[in-house]
Amino acid sequence: MLMREVLRGSDVPAIEEIVRTTGMFSAEEVAIAVELLVDGVTRGEASDYRFVVAEGSSGVVGYACYGSVPCTVGSWDLYWIAVKPGAQGGGIGRRLVSVVEARVAAAKGRLIFVDTSGRADYAPTRAFYEACGYAVACRVADFYAPGDDKVVYVKAPTVT
Repeated sequence: MLMREVLRGSDVPAIEEIVRTTGMFSAEEVAIAVELLVDGVTRGEASDYRFVVAEGSSGVVGYACYGSVPCTVGSWDLYWIAVKPGAQGGGIGRRLVSVVEARVAAAKGRLIFVDTSGRADYAPTRAFYEACGYAVACRVADFYAPGDDKVVYVKAPTVT
């Protein structure tokens, strides 16, 4: 499995398909993910977004998008992480998170934040972040919609 940080134009439709087929993201969220990908491809190093793409023999199987939080000293957001449904559970997500954490640590990042839903169908997502060592920093009731809390996770990256 190759983990690369150079985003290619051909990655955009492949990653869009992954994000869409996970069944975890709304059409609006898929559009936002694509918008960030296009920004990353067209602006390259000038983009505010960084990417890690997991590529296997069959092509792109996952990705992560992250970036520094403006107006902070060393805070970063992990904006997106998605793994192709047939490849989930094989450690690809953990490897993507590890690469993000290593890059943030190398950039002298102090904290990585991840936002997710508090809905019951997101329990596996929250369990994933907790298994990766992230702790709940706060929970904002009814943030996304009535009954859909925002759960914010945080972790201090370590240099490995």
